[in-house]
Amino acid sequence: MEINEHELHYLRLLAKRYPTIQAASTEIINLNAILNLPKGTEHFVSDVHGEYEAFIHVLKNGSGSIKRKIDQIFSDTMTDKEKRTLATLIYYPERKLSLILKTVDDADEWYRITLFRLIKVCRVVSSKYTRSKVRKALPHDFAYVIEELLHEQESLENKHDYYRSIINTIISTQRARPFIVALSHLIQRLAIDHLHVIGDIYDRGPGAHIIMDTLMEYHSVDIQWGNHDIVWMGAAAGSEACIANVIRIGLRYSNMTTLEDGYAISMLPLATFALNTYADDPCLNFRPKSSMEKEYTEYEISLMSKMHKAIAIIQLKLESQIVMRQPEFEMQERLLLDKINYEEGTICLKDNKYKLNDTLFPTIDPDNPFELSEGEKDVVERLKLSFTNSERLQEHVRFLYSKGSMYLVFNNNLLYHGCIVMEEDGTFATFTLGGKAYKTKDFMDEAERLARQAYFSTEGTPQKQDGLDMMLYLWSGAKSPIFGKDKMATFERYFIDDTSTHTETKNAYYIYRDQEETADRILKEFGLNPKTAHILNGHVPVKVSKGESPIKADGKLIVIDGGFSKAYQKQTGIAGYTLVYNSFGLLLASHDPFESSQTAIEEELDIRSDMIILERNQRRLRIKDTDKGENIQCETEELQMLLEAYRAGIIKEVT
Repeated sequence: MEINEHELHYLRLLAKRYPTIQAASTEIINLNAILNLPKGTEHFVSDVHGEYEAFIHVLKNGSGSIKRKIDQIFSDTMTDKEKRTLATLIYYPERKLSLILKTVDDADEWYRITLFRLIKVCRVVSSKYTRSKVRKALPHDFAYVIEELLHEQESLENKHDYYRSIINTIISTQRARPFIVALSHLIQRLAIDHLHVIGDIYDRGPGAHIIMDTLMEYHSVDIQWGNHDIVWMGAAAGSEACIANVIRIGLRYSNMTTLEDGYAISMLPLATFALNTYADDPCLNFRPKSSMEKEYTEYEISLMSKMHKAIAIIQLKLESQIVMRQPEFEMQERLLLDKINYEEGTICLKDNKYKLNDTLFPTIDPDNPFELSEGEKDVVERLKLSFTNSERLQEHVRFLYSKGSMYLVFNNNLLYHGCIVMEEDGTFATFTLGGKAYKTKDFMDEAERLARQAYFSTEGTPQKQDGLDMMLYLWSGAKSPIFGKDKMATFERYFIDDTSTHTETKNAYYIYRDQEETADRILKEFGLNPKTAHILNGHVPVKVSKGESPIKADGKLIVIDGGFSKAYQKQTGIAGYTLVYNSFGLLLASHDPFESSQTAIEEELDIRSDMIILERNQRRLRIKDTDKGENIQCETEELQMLLEAYRAGIIKEVT
């Protein structure tokens, strides 16, 4: 056996973990066994936009996978009503148990029947995992008992009494209730092996912070950043322009719960400034679009309108400063405050003059329109302190950085939120940064590096500023792969009645993505085989009600933004898509609107989901067919080298 010095050094390090021939060979046996287990189930969601109740329910029911397991296991032994009750119990065990126990005559008998049923379901969902992996997922208090029940065969005569005695003892010691809760959570945990979130956790709905708490507790997850995530990440990193955008969006949709209740960010500085500065301004164009959280008084609406206008003007100024500081962003057309004729109340855009519907600009100096007033500077400074010092926000954003990326290649699928930026002729667009031209994957890699630089660089350095500026570009730049439009027409929508100026033209990607040839080119760009790989995309809701299909490019590109957010459901006609990729194939689920967890519990109304089989595997996929399998095979080869080194006397055992 011949090995070089580098290999010998590595094998010596590996030998510290596997110090004997027996240890190395045992691990090889274990790894080879794992390779032949069924592939774990992956779950894909996108564009949840703060709709925490629907999101959490879909996680709990595995996009309907748990109910399907119940139907299969108990097809002939339970009524539909009993199956619904069991499913609801698994989803919400703590809250459902009390309701059920009020209706049963013999609680012990109900416990006995229910425990047997839950164990059967648990056996099925755990069957594709090693005992070791299941053991790690077991709740500490009941780990030994659950493991015994999962691996005992109660049908065997010599085990029948043993099995029943465990169940009876659980009941007699009054531990049935917590045991049912533990089993239910274990079933939820094992039903999905890995979760992919393809962007846009934030904005629109009221519970992005609750979703983030849920994701941080989830056993296995990755996140592809969406534009609404990036703007919050930028705000947490200290980008003043991103902070202004986050607050403006919250006020525009009267959705301040995440900011105020979730992250304890005080709006008092902005409210005080707005009341003083815009006291006599009705701010009619800035009235909230909807009352998503509660009904507001006229005074509250008036205050939000003034705050809304104040932060919008601040945002326009801060963005203009970035545009001037970063000419390579090619956003000069978004410099608009200097195009206003403040005496006439008009603005010139592309040689056309438009009348402004609001000409009250008390904080804008016509000679220096991009400069913040002293009052605005004070507000921005205090808001920035709130964002950068919010412990919960910082914790959530660090999690987004640790689990997130601009795109991900995972098990032969390419995941990204927005688009692959294209020119009008369908060629990949080029972006120049620091004098260097970047295209497609390279630009996404560089943008991700700068996004991380924005958060982790030292405050006050040029690197920090460049990173923060990139966060604003990723939010609204014409060639941002997570925005996908030529502009964000913020000023025009507020101040110009002519709707032709409001148009935000989608990138050419959204024309070409229907074509198989486009999908092939994209997949090749990211090193994937177009014959077997898929693109999984979010960002733009699929208008199902108008006949649009989420399946593009002859099945190679799948859009899973179907309108989780209630704000989009009138456009889409459904309440979101989720994708399930298990050992048998790809399944796309479309979901009806979710009323509330309370209704789901009391009336046992699960989200109605229609399942489409997108692709059925000719043979069941094993772990050896996955990225994890590739890594295991590499580990096995290295361990085999170590084994040979032991036997050749190159490395000695440590016993």
